[in-house]
Amino acid sequence: MEILNIFKRFFMKKIFFILLIGLLCLGILNAEEIKLNLLFSNDVHGGIDAVPATFINPDFPPPLGGAASAATYIELVREYAQENGEAVLLLDAGDFFQGHPIGTMSEGVAVIKYMNWIGYDAMTIGNHEFDLGYDTLLKTLSLAKFPIVCANIIVEETGELIPDCIPYIIKNINGINIAIIGICTLDTPLMSFPENIKGLKFVDAAETVEKYIKEVKTRGADLIFVLGHLGIPYDVESAYQYDIVEGHVNDENRRWPDNAMHVAYKVPGIDVFLAGHIHKGYKKPWEEPENHTLLLQNYGYGSNIGHLILTIDTETKTLTGYELPAYIDGDLIALFSEEFIPDPWYKDKIDSMQAVAEKGMDEIVGRAGMHLSRVGAAQSIIGNLVMDAVLEETSADFAFLNLGGVRDDIQEGPVSYRDIFDVLPFDSQVITMEIDGAKLKEIIEVRIAGGRHGLRIAGGEVEYSKEYPDFERVTNLYIGGEPWDPDKIYTVATTDFLMQGNSGLTLLTEIPEKQITYKYIIIRDALANYFRRREVVNGRIDNRWILTPEAVHSDVIKKHNSEQN
Repeated sequence: MEILNIFKRFFMKKIFFILLIGLLCLGILNAEEIKLNLLFSNDVHGGIDAVPATFINPDFPPPLGGAASAATYIELVREYAQENGEAVLLLDAGDFFQGHPIGTMSEGVAVIKYMNWIGYDAMTIGNHEFDLGYDTLLKTLSLAKFPIVCANIIVEETGELIPDCIPYIIKNINGINIAIIGICTLDTPLMSFPENIKGLKFVDAAETVEKYIKEVKTRGADLIFVLGHLGIPYDVESAYQYDIVEGHVNDENRRWPDNAMHVAYKVPGIDVFLAGHIHKGYKKPWEEPENHTLLLQNYGYGSNIGHLILTIDTETKTLTGYELPAYIDGDLIALFSEEFIPDPWYKDKIDSMQAVAEKGMDEIVGRAGMHLSRVGAAQSIIGNLVMDAVLEETSADFAFLNLGGVRDDIQEGPVSYRDIFDVLPFDSQVITMEIDGAKLKEIIEVRIAGGRHGLRIAGGEVEYSKEYPDFERVTNLYIGGEPWDPDKIYTVATTDFLMQGNSGLTLLTEIPEKQITYKYIIIRDALANYFRRREVVNGRIDNRWILTPEAVHSDVIKKHNSEQN
C-alpha cells in the first residue's frame, strides 16, 4: 500500500508539473522560432546527496532531494520538450565536486558518474577542481562522457589545453549552431596550492573569449554561450556603476576583481553567460546594458537548478527573448524533495556511493549547546570557535584563517564528524610559525586593506579604523591580553594553504622554513578534538575585532608606523 501511495504521489506530481510548465507556451509556437530549455548548475561542490535546507530554517529545515530530485526535474523538462518540439541543453559552470563528503571522498568520481548518467551536454572547470591535486583532477575528468570546455588554462610545457579539455563545442540544436566556450577564474592561482597548478598558465578570460568567438563564427556559430567559472558580483548594479559607468574596470585596485560582468562588457557578441564561483543566485537574468548579454547564476551546493526558456528566431538565427518557468518566481528551481520526488534509480545509486565514500562520517564527536552560525563578516560564532580550537590545539599565541575557510553552520544538538566536515571541507594542515610582532601586524594589515574584511582570528584583539590609509588601519592591538610588541617573537598558527601565499597573503611565502613547524593535523580534526574534549560547546562574538572609525593610534603603533615610513 505504501509503495502504491508513493507511486500515486509521484504520478500526480508529474501531471501537476507538466500542466504548470505547459503554461509557458500560451499558444502554438510560430514556425519561425524554437524554444530552448536551458538547464544549468554551478558550484555543486559535491552536493548530489539529499540534505536539509538549514539555510532556510535551521530549526525545521525542509529536505532537499539533491541530484535525485534534480534528475526528476530534468527528465520532466526533457519529456515535455520532446512532446512539444522544444530543445533542452544541460550545462555546468564548475566547482563540481569538492565540498560535500561524497564529492571529496570519492575524488569527484561520484559526481562525474551522476553527470554521465543524467546526460550533461558540457561542463567547465572551477578553481576547486584543483584542490586534490592536478593528477587527481585529470583522472576524474577522464571519466566524463561529455565535453569539458575550458579555453584559458594552458599547460606551459606544451602550449596545449589541459588533457581532456577543449576550448568550446558547437551544438546544432534544431538547425541553430550554438557555440559554448568555457573559461575558469583567473583567481585560481590565489586559491590553490602552488604544486596543484604547477606548470599551468591562466590566460585572461576576456581575451580568450574574444579570440574564440572569432574562431567559432568562422565555423558557422549562430549563437555564443559562455560557460564561465566567474561570478556575477553580489551587488551587480553597484558594481556596474563603479567599474563600468565610472570607468574603473581596468584599474589595478578596482573594487571588484575580474568577473562575468567584466567579460560581458568587454567582449561584444556573447548571447548568454552562465556564471558561477560566488554562490549568489539570481532569480532573473541580468542583462549587460552595453552588449545585452544575459548573465545567469545559481546558488551553490546543489540546492537548486537553473531553468530559462530561450526563444530563438530560426530565420535570423538570433536570440529574441526568454521566459521564466511559470510556476515559480524566477529561474532558480529549489530542489525540495516534497516538490520534486527523488528519482528512485538515481537515489539508490547516490545512496550506494555515499555509503562507501562517507564511511565513519556519522561518528558523534560532541554536542553544540546553541546554533553555531557563520553569519558575519570578520567575526562569526562558528568562525571564532574554529580559531579557538586551533589556538588550543597548538598552544599558540595567535591564530588566523581566511574568511572563506569556514563553510557552514553547526546546529544545536549532537555534532557528527560529518558536521565538522561541512564546516571545514578542505584538507588544510595546521602549522605554527615564529614571527615578530611587526610581521604579525603586517599580516593583519594586509587583510583589512582596501575593501577586505579581515581574518578569522583567536588570541588577540584588533582595533582598527578604515579612515586611515592602508597598512596604518590597526590602531590598537593586544595579543594574549597583553599590549602588542613589534619586537617580541610570537607563536602564530594558521594553515599550509595560507602559507603558500593564498588569499592575498603572499608575504607569508617570505617566512623562512626554519621558522615553520608542521603540526601534522588537518584543521577540521582540530575542531573535532575541541568538541571531544567538552560535554557541550557554545560559541560567542567578542572583542577580537573592533571597528572604531574615530579611533586614534596607540603610542606604540604610532611609533612603529613612523619608523616604517
